[in-house]
Amino acid sequence: MTPWIVIVSLFIILLIYLLWMPIIIKIDTVTSEYFIQFKGLAKASILGDEQELIKIKLKVLFMNFDLFPLQKMFSRKKQLKEPEKKNKKWTMGKGKKALKVLRSFKVKHLILEMDTGDIILNAKLYPVLFFMNRFNGSYAINFENRNRLALHLENRPIRIIKSIINP
Repeated sequence: MTPWIVIVSLFIILLIYLLWMPIIIKIDTVTSEYFIQFKGLAKASILGDEQELIKIKLKVLFMNFDLFPLQKMFSRKKQLKEPEKKNKKWTMGKGKKALKVLRSFKVKHLILEMDTGDIILNAKLYPVLFFMNRFNGSYAINFENRNRLALHLENRPIRIIKSIINP
């Protein structure tokens, strides 16, 4: 009887951990960090590669994998048959659920520095971004041809499930 209690309790602890583990999405154009991480479980990073255009580095527990998604796309020969078109309609209910899932993410860090290349437009955007700094994030317009986006999002699977289930 006791081994079953241990197995069931370990399963419940694992399930609770999977529901409450943080999901982190980080995008930083200066340091070239682009990844999604399931804290303590898996991490998928998008990296540049000299031979291929994009390399996805996947770390799952203690194993590392390198994937080249564009390699398979360009190596396929074009088929003579045209693919059948599917009638997919975007309903308002799906859009509302997707918006609820997006709202469940918390912005931990946001930096936006931009230069449009047009001096007049930069001057018009300067007061707008100045007032946006008062709410959250760090927004700046510069005249030095520097662009940067640093975004750090965090969520938990339980919040995603709640946002999908709640009406």
